[in-house]
Amino acid sequence: MYKVFGSINSRTFRVLWMLEELDQTYELIQAPPRSEVVMALSPLGKIPVFQVDDVTITDSTAIMTYLADRHGKLTFPAGSIERARQDALSNMILDELDAVLWTAARHSFVLPEDKRVPEAKPSLAWEFGRNVDRLAGLLEGPFLMGDRMTIADIIAVHCLNWAHAAKFPVENEAILGYAKSMRARDAFQRVKALVEG
Repeated sequence: MYKVFGSINSRTFRVLWMLEELDQTYELIQAPPRSEVVMALSPLGKIPVFQVDDVTITDSTAIMTYLADRHGKLTFPAGSIERARQDALSNMILDELDAVLWTAARHSFVLPEDKRVPEAKPSLAWEFGRNVDRLAGLLEGPFLMGDRMTIADIIAVHCLNWAHAAKFPVENEAILGYAKSMRARDAFQRVKALVEG
């Protein structure tokens, strides 16, 4: 059985959603960043932390890529042009959405108070909105890559949810419709129930 260490209101959500989409059994061990159990598994203290066969994997995207490759779902085959496009799209979302949100979080509550620059947040919100509009131009169908859901979709929608929590407005109608349809998926709803329950 897979083990996931982390708190659901973090990037851990991505891994849980992936596992639900893959219909895999897992054990969730609720643990915040830098907690004793997390530090014992990952020296950086970041979550999520994933274990399979007593081997530890860190970083949500690395975990999802491993799961997708292992189960042959939510990805294109390694070595294919489609996989290269999928990886490029995932990396773009991490660079243009996730990194902007993480920078805002760092300057809101993560960094020591004397190191924060709260005045940066409006600029980051503007940048996030611009990048969402660019992402909308890449939509190819019901999913970012057309008719097949991939890891990129999970990362993108998680970032859009994070933006809502950060009070970063998302006004692009195409992206709002896309995110709404993704949130309606049964697997997403099962993880959402964990958050609410």
